[in-house]
Order: sequence, then structure tokens, then C-alpha cells
Amino acid sequence: MLTQNTFTRERKLKLRWFVAMSTLPLLGVVAAFGIVPQSEISPTTAKTVVQEISLPLANQTSGSTATFWRNERVQHGDTVTELLRRMNVEDLAASEYLRINQAAEPFRQLSAGRAVQAETAADGSLLALRFLNNSGNQIVIEKTADSFKTSVLPAQLEQRVFMRTGEIKSTLFEATDEAGLPDAAASQLAEIFGGDIDFHRDLRKGDKFSVTYEMTYSNGEPVRAGRIQAAEFINQGKAYRVVYFQTDSTHGDYYTPDGKSVRKSFLRSPLEFSRISSGFSLSRLHPVLGTWRAHKGVDYAAPIGTKIKVTADGAVALVGKQNGYGNVIIVKHQGHYSTVYGHLSGFARGLHRGQHVAQGEVIGFVGMTGLASGPHLHYEFRIDDQQRDPMRVALPDAAPISPQQKVAFQEATRSLTDRLGLLRNTSLAKLD
Repeated sequence: MLTQNTFTRERKLKLRWFVAMSTLPLLGVVAAFGIVPQSEISPTTAKTVVQEISLPLANQTSGSTATFWRNERVQHGDTVTELLRRMNVEDLAASEYLRINQAAEPFRQLSAGRAVQAETAADGSLLALRFLNNSGNQIVIEKTADSFKTSVLPAQLEQRVFMRTGEIKSTLFEATDEAGLPDAAASQLAEIFGGDIDFHRDLRKGDKFSVTYEMTYSNGEPVRAGRIQAAEFINQGKAYRVVYFQTDSTHGDYYTPDGKSVRKSFLRSPLEFSRISSGFSLSRLHPVLGTWRAHKGVDYAAPIGTKIKVTADGAVALVGKQNGYGNVIIVKHQGHYSTVYGHLSGFARGLHRGQHVAQGEVIGFVGMTGLASGPHLHYEFRIDDQQRDPMRVALPDAAPISPQQKVAFQEATRSLTDRLGLLRNTSLAKLD
């Protein structure tokens, strides 16, 4: 047993020496990669150098010439002091001038939303104010040697074209507001399609509209909505499309893409965005008399003072009081036709018998004079002095594009119809 162990130990010892000697060349290779002559990695002697560098001197001036421009918009309830504070103006003399001086009255009359630009010095003193007054002119108030001066500059007007599209969810006005269409353009939209669509009864949820219109800008600020150039209204699945065409230097109108006039001789309604409280009927319980009698007109419920528009060109036949109508206006149109506007609170200034009035012109205001239980307009449409239902009677069309102007019309309106096609194929509410 001891002999066997001794043999085993001697064998293991020889094996270890063999392995050790075999690995020596490998270790040499590893060392060759890991060792570099000492002279190549010895550290370089560091040397610290301190040197003064002269900086250029800043220009010395007696006072700072820096100025600052700030923009603000007038808010409801603003005072001169509050608006100046928001623009970081700290100038008692400027504040007094703007609050008291007659020349600065346009500044004090600025309506909410108007933009004001102020130039100030570093210490907050006012150097200049610029803004557009409520008439669209540019007003400049500048600091002088001992006070301030106000200048009125002519407006620099430019026309921009906007496109809007929207969908009816409840009312037309709510939809146009959501689409960003100005109120003036929304009113035009109702007038343009008023002969084909009764916006009091025909409007449905899901109806859609697309509009291309002009906007007037003055010095970069919007001043007013201009004319609608093209529009489409889809009502209960039926599409109505119009484009504007200037027939001569002073006249223009709206036409379908094939040249038919969309303007009716009569508007369907003398009021905008009102509701019908009582329709045309041969038997109705009178709300004041309490008896059954014919109601040969249409009642539009509206607040007192709402503007009433004449529905067609004509001449005033009566303006005054008449029986249960109270304050009433009767207008004669084209010989056989006449319209009646009753229960008015007042008449347009200067309106008199025999006066010519144009379609859409304001002739009076909603009231509740005569036999009326509440503020509303009683409107009648008569043919040869016989009342007809204004909502159902056939209205004559205006003249179409003449054959001589057909080619000019097509060339002038092609781009407008293309824009309407673009709007129909997009779901965006605003394309500027």
C-alpha cells in the first residue's frame, strides 16, 4: 500500500513539471504583449504658466439706450393704469397723458381684444404706443421733449383668404363659432342660402358647410370679415353650392357653378336665427283673444329690438299703426306681391311711405305692440292682397349669368369651386 502511494506521488510530480515547462513559451508571449520599455511611458515634466490677459473695456455711456417692445391685449374692465402695468410701463407723465389728454381718447376707447404695443426704456418710461383704433386706423403716441404727441396714420389694408368647414350639432351660430367663422360671415352664409334653406325649420344635426371668405387686415391685425367668395351647404343630404361673380365694376352676385342665380326675389325669413312660435294656419287659438281664428302669417319669437330685414326690393306702402298689428310696415314688391311686418317696437330712422328699400335692408325692430302676448314679429306674404304661407310659397329666381359672360364666369370661378372640393374632402375646421 505504501509502495503504491509512493509510485503515485512520483507520477503526479513528473506530470506537474511537464505542464509547467510546457506553458513557459505561452507566458513569454503574454509578457511580450504586456511589457513596454520604461523609457516610452515615463511621465513628462509638467510646467505651470501664469499670465495676465487684458480684457477689452466696455463702452462707458452716460445712460442705457436699450429699449423694449411689449405686446398686450385690452381686457374687459381694463383701466389705463392696469393696462400700462401689464406692459411694465412705469411712467406717471405717460399715465396722466393717456388718462386725461383729449388726443389720447382713442386709447381710452379701445374695445376688449384690441392689441397694443408699447416701447419702453430700461427704466420703464414710455417711449411710444402703437395700436389700431376701433375704426382700423393706426394710432401712434410718442414721447417728445416735454410731453407726448398722438398721430393718426392711414390704415395699411390687405385682404387674406380663409377657408372654414363645420358640422351642425345644434344651431348654425354654434357650429360657425366652433369652426372659427366670424359672425359677419355666418350672417352672409344664412343670407346666401336663405332662399333654399329655412334655417328655422330645415336645419338638421349632421348638416355640413364649407366657406371660403375674405378677411381685411390692417397693419397685421384683423379688422373685419369680408365677402364670402364660395360656399357649400349640405342640408338633409342635399348639397347647395355657390360662387361669387362680379358681373361689372359695381355689381356682383352669387351663382351656382353652372351660372344660375341663387338669390331669390324674396328671402324666406325677415329675421336671422330666430324660431317660429306660430306658423301659417287657417284655424288657431288666438293667444290674446282666446278665440279660434285664422293665422295667415308666421310669428318669429325674438327679443325686443331685434333687427327686421325687408325680404325683397320694394316701396314702403305703410309705416305706422294698424288695428291688431300695432306698429306695422307694409312693403309693395313687383306689382302683385306685398309683405307685412307687425307688432314692431319701432321703425328704422327716417323710414317713410313711398321710400324704396332694398332686399336685406333693416326697416324695423321686433316688439309686442298691438294684440301680442310676447315679443315677436308677425310676418305675412301676400299675392294680390291674399295671404300665402311664406314658408311654402314658390319664390321667383333672379336672372342667371348671361350667355355673353358665361366664359368669363367659368374662368373666374374655377379656382373657387376647386377650393370647395378641397374643403369637402377634409375634416379640418380651419385651413388658413
